[in-house]
Amino acid sequence: MPPRPRHSFTLPLPAALRRWLNSWLFQLRGREPGEVLLVMRRVFIVPTRPGMAFCGLLLIMLIGSINYTLGLGFALTFFTGACAVADMVMTARNLALLRLAPGRAQPVFSGQEAQFELQVRNGTPRSRYAIWFGFQHDGEPRHALDVPAGGGAALVLSAPTEGRGWLTAPRVRLVTRFPLGLFRAWAYWEPDLRVLVYPAPENNAPPLPMSGAASEDGHGQVGLDNFAGIRSYQPGDPLRHLAWRQIARHDPALGGQLSTKHFEGGAVAEMALDFALLPIAMDLEQRLSRMTRWVLEAEQRALPYAFRIGHHDLPPGLGDAHRAACLRALALYGQEAYA
Repeated sequence: MPPRPRHSFTLPLPAALRRWLNSWLFQLRGREPGEVLLVMRRVFIVPTRPGMAFCGLLLIMLIGSINYTLGLGFALTFFTGACAVADMVMTARNLALLRLAPGRAQPVFSGQEAQFELQVRNGTPRSRYAIWFGFQHDGEPRHALDVPAGGGAALVLSAPTEGRGWLTAPRVRLVTRFPLGLFRAWAYWEPDLRVLVYPAPENNAPPLPMSGAASEDGHGQVGLDNFAGIRSYQPGDPLRHLAWRQIARHDPALGGQLSTKHFEGGAVAEMALDFALLPIAMDLEQRLSRMTRWVLEAEQRALPYAFRIGHHDLPPGLGDAHRAACLRALALYGQEAYA
């Protein structure tokens, strides 16, 4: 008969018990909006390995002093022990009374690193040194920071992204061993900070749906064939429209500006990026990735486009605000209840 599998009797802590422990032991009550003050109760401290070895050395010195009745040995032992106690107090005070506040978090595309900015302020007359920051799930913190007395500092922590939507900043851990390294003090913080993750743009996506829209060279069903004059070059203008004669007269290296030909004609038919027109056989995330790629390409080519997905129906537009609104709708599609 095959051997019976061994069953593990290790049960995870219930969610209610875990929340109670976080609230009572670590003073964590979920997301902490605004600025947070690290009171002394939120700072925990234990001896490090060198600190344990130092305690063993103190014990040996004490036993030797008692055995040989060495007055100078007692003095050295107690003086060294007092230094260790002072180091413990200074290590804990290196974290206590710091003020922590969330900073900014710019949107990113899925697969990129999300950047969370954190602000640290020190309102006390003591400078703080060698404070290490990191997310709890990353193991040992890897970002060191010094905070001057009465001043502040900022740092950025990165977290990987795997899907679209809102990504909440993980729990932050602060660690310090300053000044002697005999003790390790730490504290936890859950900043009320999140970043919006856009769908990853599709690689090798098909061309933009140009039917009914003017092409970038000024020709299409509505035609932009009438020459209207010369104007300054703007990012996104086709290279074939550059006015080389005017450019030759004014060298850009000497402060001259690039010029481009301006055409006018019939009204430009709208280019519509409609999510409902994509093939139904495609996966939802693939369709969102294709729409993302089309939005970025239309912005890069400076082609006005309408955007339709779900209950979002945006008129033709162009620019950072229009781009951000479209990408936000793609990121939160099907998740509007959690926006």
